Amino acid sequence: MRVDEQRGYVLHRYAHGETSVLLEVFTAQFGRVGLIARGVRRPGRAFAGANLRPFQPLLLSWTERGDLGTLVGAEALSLHADLRGNAIWCGFYVNELLLRLLHRHESHPDLYGAYEVVLQALAEQGCQESILRIFEKRMLAALGYGLLLSHDRRGRAIDADARYAYGIGEGPVPVTGNDPINGVPVQGSTLLALSAEKWSDPQQLREAKRLLRALVDELLGDKRLHTRSLFRALRVPPSE
Repeated sequence: MRVDEQRGYVLHRYAHGETSVLLEVFTAQFGRVGLIARGVRRPGRAFAGANLRPFQPLLLSWTERGDLGTLVGAEALSLHADLRGNAIWCGFYVNELLLRLLHRHESHPDLYGAYEVVLQALAEQGCQESILRIFEKRMLAALGYGLLLSHDRRGRAIDADARYAYGIGEGPVPVTGNDPINGVPVQGSTLLALSAEKWSDPQQLREAKRLLRALVDELLGDKRLHTRSLFRALRVPPSE
């Protein structure tokens, strides 16, 4: 099968043999795809390395047999998100999430749109907690794990002043007094803020991070995100 001029981004690249690279790309139509770019480390190769980098929108063409395809064309699009400073590391975090959570050849058009939005936001605003939380929320929804944020698990509207325990895979339940908390503790105002994607104070962002972290970790299972360790080492703002 041959695929021509598909919009996509390089999520990661690995050395493959002496002159080639293995690319993990995220495409608008085909989702995550593995492509071998043969000979790109040779001088003068037509689509040599400069264009095959993360965060650069590309038009990709490839032939495919089985799980891996062979890149036959790559053209950089003129508009791209210019990530600088800490925003680069936040972009790598987003890329690693997609690498760990997406299966190859599963189309996720909504998630592709959310990915383009988060790259542009990082380019314009830098590495900010709120940008990452919004992407994590939209990513979970696109993968079929959307959060229950406006109502509790019994269908009652969320009270901004109430406390809740958010059960993974179940949703929030109100807790009062000394009730045992079986889930992630979170204030109702945080759930509503996450629903609206607008935060009024840092505590809401901290609680949203804790909640989304628990949900993402449930999906990751034993898979480890190396960018989290990198955040701590570099003291990037959204570090743990």
